[in-house]
Amino acid sequence: MSSEIKESSTNAQNLKVLASSCEVNEILTNISPRWKMQILYSVSKGVQQFSRLKEAFPSLSDQVLGKRLGELTEENMVSKMVLTNKAPTQVIYEVTEKGKELLAIILDLHIWGQKYREIENKNICSLVNPELQLNEETAS
Repeated sequence: MSSEIKESSTNAQNLKVLASSCEVNEILTNISPRWKMQILYSVSKGVQQFSRLKEAFPSLSDQVLGKRLGELTEENMVSKMVLTNKAPTQVIYEVTEKGKELLAIILDLHIWGQKYREIENKNICSLVNPELQLNEETAS
C-alpha cells in the first residue's frame, strides 16, 4: 500500500472527506505512489527480476523498488516466484490477471490523455498562430 498518513493530519481528514464522496480516490491513492505503475508496466514487458528493474530505473533506490514490489505483491498485482533450484536463488515477478486488468485501464487513460493533449495543443497553437488553425481546417 502507499505511505502511511498521520491520522490527525489535514491530509488524512481531506482523504476521509474525499473517500466518503467518491470511492475512486482510494483506488487512485493506491496506484499513485511514484514508480508503482512504471514497475508494474516493466514487469509486464518482461523485466521480471529486481536487478533488471534496477537497471531499467537507475535513479530508483533499492529501498523504494523493494517497497513498491512488496506493495504490488501484497495487492495481488504481481506474483513473486522464488526459484531455489538456481544458484544463487532467483526471484521472478510476474503480472497477475488483476495487474493486467489495471494496465489495460492505465493504457485507456494514456490514450484519453493523448487525445485531449493533442486537442489542447492545437488550441494553444491556434492562439499563438491563428493561421495554423485555418491551414489545418482547409487541409481536412
